[in-house]
Amino acid sequence: MTKEVWRFIDSGAGSPSFNMALDEALLDWNSEGKIPPVIRFYGWNPATLSIGYFQKVEKEIDMEQVKAHGLGFVRRPTGGRGVLHEHELTYSVIVSEEHPDMPKTVTEAYRVISEGILKGFHHLGMDAYFAVPRTTEERDSLKNPRSAVCFDAPSWYELVVEGRKVAGSAQTRQKGVILQHGSILLDLDEDKLFSLFKYPSDRVKERMQKAFKNKAVAINEISKERITLEQAKEAFMKGFAEGLNIELEPYELSAEELAYVNKIAKERYEQDEWNFKR
Repeated sequence: MTKEVWRFIDSGAGSPSFNMALDEALLDWNSEGKIPPVIRFYGWNPATLSIGYFQKVEKEIDMEQVKAHGLGFVRRPTGGRGVLHEHELTYSVIVSEEHPDMPKTVTEAYRVISEGILKGFHHLGMDAYFAVPRTTEERDSLKNPRSAVCFDAPSWYELVVEGRKVAGSAQTRQKGVILQHGSILLDLDEDKLFSLFKYPSDRVKERMQKAFKNKAVAINEISKERITLEQAKEAFMKGFAEGLNIELEPYELSAEELAYVNKIAKERYEQDEWNFKR
């Protein structure tokens, strides 16, 4: 049986506004039937703090620290919490809600898509598995995240290795299309990450950072040998092909497509009105 062919785009390290604009453009093109489903890999230049669609900047983010570290800043079109995109492989998946292999519920679709990431970790020789809350208490704690930091708690079907979260993802559905994007951490500067958020007191910050160490981990902290970005790309490209039972066909954007992406970047993701709106 022939496998379905999806597009694969490795757009390299882009600006915060370009990265979010390209995900949005891919969603638009898929909803208009111009392109098949897409898997995209990307990085960030400069390193960037992205915040979830519903986060309140004034209340949660220390913008002076964001500037002091020379970081980019952007609001994602997806929910979730703050993510420092630095030493990581970022991925996005764009696929129609009507796709025969996509479950109707967000949680189940999330599990199906994340199968590709799970297989990617296995290709890196890591014993990754899905976190599924077993008790009512665990389920309730997922509904009420205490922290503005994304990697602070595994959500439903989040990927964990040795009980700690190794990849964080967020999903939105617009125009009949699912957009899921997320971070696969290679390395993590915890002090930098925790300096970017506001806390009621230093004691709370200290306590949260201490707890975080038990909840999240970067690949190179637990891998037997150091994993490079290129090795990660290869493993997760194979993982997505296997996990979703598809073939991936590399694709380069045309000049016309790039112009459309840059237009969205300028009009939305470079605007304070978008980034600081809540």
